[in-house]
Amino acid sequence: MTSTDSTGATSSWRPLAAAGCAVVAFAAALALIWYSAATLFLLFAGVLFGIFLTALSDLLKRAIGGGGGLRLAIVCLVLLALTIAFLVLGGTTIAQQAELVAATLKSQIGTVKTFLDQHGVDTSFMDLGAFSAADNAASTSQRLPGASAIASGTSTLVNQSLKILAALFSTVGNIFVVVLLGLLLAAQPQLYRDGLVRFAAKSRRTAAAALLDDLGETLKRWLLGQLVTMVTIAIVVSIGLSLIGIPGALAVGVQTGLLTFIPTVGGIIAGAIIVLASLGSGWTALISAFAPFRVVQQLESNVLTPMIQRRAIDIPPATTFGAQVFLGFLFGIWGIALALPLVAVIKVILRHL
Repeated sequence: MTSTDSTGATSSWRPLAAAGCAVVAFAAALALIWYSAATLFLLFAGVLFGIFLTALSDLLKRAIGGGGGLRLAIVCLVLLALTIAFLVLGGTTIAQQAELVAATLKSQIGTVKTFLDQHGVDTSFMDLGAFSAADNAASTSQRLPGASAIASGTSTLVNQSLKILAALFSTVGNIFVVVLLGLLLAAQPQLYRDGLVRFAAKSRRTAAAALLDDLGETLKRWLLGQLVTMVTIAIVVSIGLSLIGIPGALAVGVQTGLLTFIPTVGGIIAGAIIVLASLGSGWTALISAFAPFRVVQQLESNVLTPMIQRRAIDIPPATTFGAQVFLGFLFGIWGIALALPLVAVIKVILRHL
């Protein structure tokens, strides 16, 4: 009787133990995902880049044929040339625009200061000039820093320089990881696809292969749709700013097109860039620059997104915006930039399940 009770008690505890182990494993998985979110997003960006290269290579196959390695090499060389051209052109344009904006802001502050002085308002807090030569000569001895101040300033400068270098190396390292992972995946996509299928049970491999193929096709359509949207907006902005007479219109248009990769938020940042680029050319150009910005907003929201993106992944705008807010709050810029492809992946997985 005792042995029977013992066996029954043991068997009754087994489901509870299994449930407890499942809860602990799920919590451990969530903790792992939370603390390694940046790395997972980085790997996902590399996968997206690999799918993007594969999609361009497939498009090139329709035009020229040839082997996969040759087509991938052509795609990579073209992208490299475009990247170098943008960095050279964009770097020069950004430096010029920064000087124009600084000069314009200083001029406008001077105008406001003169207006306030004429109306009896104290504007000493807006004085942009330095001490006069007499004041400088009189107070030189008082303003000479001591040894401790020099050492403190040097230490601060070194610390800031190290932080900038660390951020620079981190950014370059992330780009290197994304590019290298994408190249490796694009070079042999079938190899990695078959390798993932082998992780599934034999009875589920057909379903796993169908899921991976559907995921790849969905992300290909989304990436190609994004490419069409980005190129279209870059052309429209470049032409519009050129007609207004904004210097560096091509570089600003390319920046606007690249920012379109991030739905909703990218458009706001692109609008700020257009305004800043136009500010150095005067108020007339600044007011006129709102026309290309409005055209871009209407083109993206009412034409390109409904025609291209909704056919590619068919995700409602409210879902996209909600996912950006939620993932952006949790994971920052990575969550905002990759919210839409992540939602597309989740949708495909749920459809198959």
